[in-house]
Amino acid sequence: MTPSRGRLLPFRNSQRGGIFFRLLFLLFLAFFVFVVYLVRHPLLRMAGRFWIVDDTPAASDAIVILGDDNYNGDRATRAAELFKAGWAPRIVASGRYLRPYASIAELEQHDLVDRGVPASDVVPLAHHATDTKEEAAVIGNFISAHGWKRILLVTSSYHTRRSRYIFARTLPPGTVLRVVAATDSEYDPSNWWRNRQGVKIFFHEFTGMFVAMWEMRHNDAQTKETFLLLVPPVVSYAHTRPRCQFTRG
Repeated sequence: MTPSRGRLLPFRNSQRGGIFFRLLFLLFLAFFVFVVYLVRHPLLRMAGRFWIVDDTPAASDAIVILGDDNYNGDRATRAAELFKAGWAPRIVASGRYLRPYASIAELEQHDLVDRGVPASDVVPLAHHATDTKEEAAVIGNFISAHGWKRILLVTSSYHTRRSRYIFARTLPPGTVLRVVAATDSEYDPSNWWRNRQGVKIFFHEFTGMFVAMWEMRHNDAQTKETFLLLVPPVVSYAHTRPRCQFTRG
């Protein structure tokens, strides 16, 4: 064996070793992609459900329904159910102005009355907020002015996690916040990827959550929860429907 061939042997061996490990990596990668493909539907369902939080309702000072409800008024439907169950004596209908003389809050008020909530128990809150963060600030000032400390926040199921993150860092310190999900007819967490609207909603929440976390990265949660509020409300049977006994503020 010549000296030059002796020097080439380790180089060729290292080449063979490199090719072997690259081939091994590609095989592992192909296997991983195959496994992900097999379990893609459970993973997509898990991702779709990640955005949803649904706290147990508790006796509160007010139910707050966020603006921009869908065409079917699903948020109003859930808020009306909570009101009729007696969890709060009033519903705050939050909504932005569409015109100087009309707002989403008025539409929500109409939806709530149409679902059996007395008009006197609906508090319309019209504002100029353009996103959830601005709306949270408006609602925070509003409940602070009324001295309300316990809030049931109702919004679309896919919007609950981001709403809780934002409101927990915006509402007055010490506010007891519970977020209740309204099943949304436009978003099915088990099949969101099968239709265009579901995909749009999913990635809108993904982007919105990222932006909220970045904008509020220096803000700590100010709200609180208490296990005492898990106790069912006191029911008065003097009414035709169960209602909690509250002191109106």
